[in-house]
Amino acid sequence: MSALKTIRKQTGVTQTQLAERVGLTQAAIGHYETGRRKPGLSECRRIVAALNSFGVDCCLADVFPEPIQEQDPAQSVA
Repeated sequence: MSALKTIRKQTGVTQTQLAERVGLTQAAIGHYETGRRKPGLSECRRIVAALNSFGVDCCLADVFPEPIQEQDPAQSVA
């Protein structure tokens, strides 16, 4: 589950409510939560601001954490 979805659900906010506060569509929020689409930095900032306006205390890194990169086994030193 994405951090965005986890935080949104813990807050008790629907995708539609968040979308309206951010100025996006519910479908866009759904796509961001499933990873089908990636929001731009401006959208990320607006989403974080909207979540904070609902009473969440979060930052950009909480909602959109850096993906964990797996090390290529071929590059491992034995």
